[in-house]
Amino acid sequence: MSLCSASAPRQRIGIILANLGTPDEPTAAAVRRYLREFLSDTRVIEVPRIIWFFILRLFILPLRPRRVAEAYASIWENESPMRTTLLAQVAAVQARLQENYPDLDITVLPGMSYGKPSFKAALDQFSAAGIERFIVLPLFPQYSATSTGPLYDQLGTWVKQQRNLPSLHVVRDYHTHPAYVTALANSIRAHWQVHGRADKLLFSFHGIPQPYADKGDPYPAQCRATASAVAAELALKEGEWAQSFQSRFGLQEWVKPYTDKLLESWGHEGVGSVQVLCPAFSADCLETLEEIAVENHDEFIKAGGKRYEYIPALNASDAHIDLFVSLLQGPIQAVSCSGCRVSAVPCSRCEC
Repeated sequence: MSLCSASAPRQRIGIILANLGTPDEPTAAAVRRYLREFLSDTRVIEVPRIIWFFILRLFILPLRPRRVAEAYASIWENESPMRTTLLAQVAAVQARLQENYPDLDITVLPGMSYGKPSFKAALDQFSAAGIERFIVLPLFPQYSATSTGPLYDQLGTWVKQQRNLPSLHVVRDYHTHPAYVTALANSIRAHWQVHGRADKLLFSFHGIPQPYADKGDPYPAQCRATASAVAAELALKEGEWAQSFQSRFGLQEWVKPYTDKLLESWGHEGVGSVQVLCPAFSADCLETLEEIAVENHDEFIKAGGKRYEYIPALNASDAHIDLFVSLLQGPIQAVSCSGCRVSAVPCSRCEC
C-alpha cells in the first residue's frame, strides 16, 4: 500500500498503543507502588485532595496491596497478562503496518498510563529518535475521563516540555466501529460453536461513579451503545442479553446496573446459564480473569445458577489486529500526507 512516490524520502511515524497499566510483580510492594500512582490521579479519584490523601495512605495503601497481590499471583504467568498481551499486540501491529506501508518508516511502541512501559517513555523515545509524527491509539474502546483522559493529560504535560513539537493524532474512541462490533460478535459466535448458547448473554463493563457520568462523562452511554450494537449484530431478542457495570468500590453510587447484583438476582430467579464478556477491555487482566471469571462465577453459582462462562477479550487475535490497523489507516494517511505537502513530492493517495 504505497502512500507516496518512489522519489519521496521515507517518512517516519511513531505509533503508541496505550493501555492503563499493571504492577511490575505480583507482590504487595509492587502493587502498592502501582496503586499509589494510579489512585493519586485526580482523573481517577475526584475526592478532595486533602481527604483522599489520608484515605489513600492510612487505609488503602496499608491494607489493600497484599490482597490484590494474591489475586495477581493467581493469574500471573511469568508476566502480567495485560503487559504480555500489549507487547503481542504491538508486535503484530508493527508487522502488519510494515507490510501495508513499505514506503513509510513506522515504529510501534507500547505505553501505559501507570507502570511500565510508560506512555511518557514512548513519547521520549520517539522524540530522541527525531520522529516528528506521532499517532496515539488508546486501547479503550469507550472514552472515559478516567481511562483515556489521563493519556491526554500526560500528553499535554509532555507537550509543554518540548521545543520541537510533533504532529499529533489521538484516536479518541471506537465504541461502535464496525470492525470492533463485528470482532466482538464473531468472538461470541466462536464461543457458541464450542460451548453452545446460554440463557443470558451479559455485557459487563468496568464501572465509574455515577457523579462522573452526571458531570458529562460519555462512558456509560458509549458502553450501552456498544452492547446494543453487538446484540443487534447477533440478532438477539429482548431478554436474551443485558448490560451491566462491575468493579465499584467505596460508598458512593456507581453507574447501574451492578454486575454482581444482576447475576445474583438471575441466580435467584432461576436463570440456569450465563455467558459474560467485557467489551471495555482490549486485553484480559486481573479484573476479567479474577473478578469476572472467578469471583462472579462463584456468586452466580451460589445464588442458584448452574453454568457460568467468561468469553475472553479480543487480546491479540487476528480480528483485533485487523481493527487496530483499520483505526490507524486514516491517521497514518493524514500525518504522512502532511509530509507530502511540505516536501512538494506528489502523493499517490491524495491531492496534496
